[in-house]
Amino acid sequence: MADIATKKIFENDKIAVWEMVLEPGQISGLHTHSHSYVFYVLEGATCEVTDKDGKSCGTLSMEPGFTMFFRLEDKELVAGDFRIPLTHRCP
Repeated sequence: MADIATKKIFENDKIAVWEMVLEPGQISGLHTHSHSYVFYVLEGATCEVTDKDGKSCGTLSMEPGFTMFFRLEDKELVAGDFRIPLTHRCP
């Protein structure tokens, strides 16, 4: 299982802040989230999230400044109508 992101920038007993850098066409490693999380996009991108078997869970189009909160709910991460499994990758 891969780390959730590229580099951990900060962590205390309440939060962890990660930096995730993906070049065009690069795929994140398969990883599992164990907490709810927020992400903030610095540079725009489109990301298709896939489950552990490579099946598409949906695509996010993100512009610079895009922010999204995923709530941990049973075995999924939920952001509005967008639901993804805890274990996934972002190609």
